Amino acid sequence: MNASLLNAEFSQLLAPIDDFLHCATPPQWLEEARKPERLAVLLVDHANCEMKAAMSAHSLVRRYCLPKEKRKLLPNLDFYKSLDALPEKGEVLGKQALMGNNRRVFDELSKNDLLVKMVRLIQEELHHFEQVLEIMSARKVAYDTLSASRYAKGMLAHVRTHEPAAIVDRLIIGAYIEARSCERFAQLAPYLDEELSRFYVSLLRSEARHYQDYLTLAQDYAGESIDERVAFFGEQEAALIQAPDPLFRFHSGVPSVA
Repeated sequence: MNASLLNAEFSQLLAPIDDFLHCATPPQWLEEARKPERLAVLLVDHANCEMKAAMSAHSLVRRYCLPKEKRKLLPNLDFYKSLDALPEKGEVLGKQALMGNNRRVFDELSKNDLLVKMVRLIQEELHHFEQVLEIMSARKVAYDTLSASRYAKGMLAHVRTHEPAAIVDRLIIGAYIEARSCERFAQLAPYLDEELSRFYVSLLRSEARHYQDYLTLAQDYAGESIDERVAFFGEQEAALIQAPDPLFRFHSGVPSVA
């Protein structure tokens, strides 16, 4: 696919992400990612990233939208696949008759912006996960076990342990992960085959919205300026992206091993 497909609309969409990130993807990573022999790892890790994003959002819903004694009422990720299109207001889970003491689980949920945004994100990430699996199946790429990169773990190591600082930090990290994903989809798209190029371009809108949603939620939970923490995690993220990395993954740093 020609780079012209990243038209003015997407250039406008990517501009704030480029401003948000403290560095662009190093050319060495892009050069490695373009190699045909790296495609299987790229697709498997992409699938893993989509599932991990859904799981992380699910964890936030459980921890911050339900009282501790009611968390067991919220089911696993399969539940979100069965939800109808999201309503505009907070009655996200009310259509499902998951009973606990004869009350729907939604009756126990706080009707807040975190719930609405995270459920939407979970649904989209699970859909993307299924799309990647379909592409892998068509190309006979096995969904093998793949070790995680140091990327997310490296940033989560800096999360503060008290609230609301902990959730603010996790939300800021979520913003950086989504922003980096969006940036890399855009970087890769012009160099991939037609199907993958179109697929990666199709993901740009949702990933860009996810990063904005995470930042908005972080600001809401903080109740004060988060500029200092955003800058701090931006520095951590850029350091991980620019440092030599022995593993090649979707969010890895500069490849140190060919």
